[in-house]
Amino acid sequence: MASAAEQLARNLSFSTFSKAKALQQRIWFTLGALLVYRLGTFIPVPGIDPDAFRATFEQSQQGIIGMFNMFSGGAVERMAIFALNLIPYITASIVVQVIATASPRLEALKKEGEAGRRKMNQYTRYLAVVFCAVQAYGIAVGLEGSQGVVLNPGWFFRLSTVITLVGGTMFLMWLGEQITSRGVGNGISLIIFAGIVANLPSTIAQTLELSRTGAIPGFAALGMIVLALVVIAAIVFFERAQRRLLIQYPKRQVGNKMFQGESSHLPLKLNTSGVIPVIFGSSLLLLPATIASFAAQGNAPAWLTTVTALLGRGQPLYLALFAFFIIFFAFFYTAIVFNPTETADNLKRSGGFIPGIRPGERTAQHIDYVLTRITVIGALYLTVVALIPEVMFSQLAVSQFIGGTSLLIMVTVTLDTVSQIQSHLVAQQYEGLLKKSRLGGGKRR
Repeated sequence: MASAAEQLARNLSFSTFSKAKALQQRIWFTLGALLVYRLGTFIPVPGIDPDAFRATFEQSQQGIIGMFNMFSGGAVERMAIFALNLIPYITASIVVQVIATASPRLEALKKEGEAGRRKMNQYTRYLAVVFCAVQAYGIAVGLEGSQGVVLNPGWFFRLSTVITLVGGTMFLMWLGEQITSRGVGNGISLIIFAGIVANLPSTIAQTLELSRTGAIPGFAALGMIVLALVVIAAIVFFERAQRRLLIQYPKRQVGNKMFQGESSHLPLKLNTSGVIPVIFGSSLLLLPATIASFAAQGNAPAWLTTVTALLGRGQPLYLALFAFFIIFFAFFYTAIVFNPTETADNLKRSGGFIPGIRPGERTAQHIDYVLTRITVIGALYLTVVALIPEVMFSQLAVSQFIGGTSLLIMVTVTLDTVSQIQSHLVAQQYEGLLKKSRLGGGKRR
C-alpha cells in the first residue's frame, strides 16, 4: 500500500509547480549559478597563446586530458580559469574522510553536529588549496615546456597561473555550496553535470562526422547509440533498486485500547554510495595524471612519459586502478553514510524488530550482512557501467564524453535533482493541506 507521500507525489501537476514560488526561486538561482560557471569556462588564463595551446591540446585530447576536459566542461581545451574544476576539492574531501576514520580527533569532530561539520569542511578547503596549488604549478611548468604556448615564460607566469587556477577552483567551491543551500540539488554534482552536458552537442556532432567520413563504421556508431541507451536503462534500474527488510512493531496498549502491531520496511539501496565512487576514483586518477600529462609535453624525463602512457585512456593500468577505486569507495562511502549499529539501536528504542532476529547487536549484524551483499552488487554494477563502454570507445578513438562515467553522472544527478524537486512539491502540498484544515477547523468553531 502506497504511503501518503507517494500518493501526494502521484497527484503532482503543473498547477502545483506554479504555486510553489519558493521552489521556482531555487530553480532560477540554480540556473543562474550554472550560467556563471559556464561563462567562466570561456575566460582564458592570462599569458598563453590560445591557438598554440589548442594545437597542443588536440594532440593529447584522447588521453587522460580528454577525460579532464569532460569534467571541466571544455575549460581545459581553452585553458580557462576553471580548468581545474572541482577535482582538487573532491580529492581533498576523500583524503579528509579517509583520515577521519583513523584519527580519533577528526572522528570526534564528526559527532559534534553542525559545528563539527563546519570544522571538517574548513580542513577540506585548506587541503584543497594545497592540492590545487600543486596541480596548477605542474600545469604551468608543463605549459612552459610546450613550444609557443606561453608568451613570456618565467616565475611571473607560473605565479599568475597558480593564483588564477586556485582562485577559479575556490570560486567554484563557493558556488557549489551556494547552489546546495539556496538552489536545488547538490551543487558540486550539478557543476560537474553542467560541464558534461555542455559538451553533448559537439560530441554527438563529432561522432556523426566520424561515421560520415568512414573513420567509424556505421554499425559501430549505431552500436554506440544502442549501448548508451542500454547503459542509461541499467543505471535507472540499479539506482532505484532497493532491498527492503521487514520491520515488525509489537502490539501496544494506550489506555483501555489495544492497538495491533504494525509492519514496515527498512529500505536499503542497492547502490547506497550513488555516483560518489566514480567521481572519487576519477579525481584520484586525474590529480597525478594531469600533472604528468602536461609535463610530458615538454622536456620531461622518460619515466614521466611512461607514466602518462600507462595512465592513458583504455590502458590496463588505468582500467585496473579505476576499478579498484570504484569498488573501494563504494564500500567506504557506504560505511560512512549508513551505520548498522545506530540503525539497530533506533529500531530497538522504537520497539521495532526484524522477525527472527534478536534486537540489538544481532540486528546490527544482520543489517550489516545484507548491506555488504547488496553493496557487492552495487560496486560491480558501477565498475561495469564505468569500464565496459570505456574499453569499447577507446578502441574506436571516440571522445571520452560518451563513456559510462559521463552517462552515470548525468543520469544519477538528474534522478537526484528531480527527487529533490518532487520533495519540495510534496512539502508544498502538505502545507496547503495543513492551511485548509486549520481554516476548516476555525469555521466549525
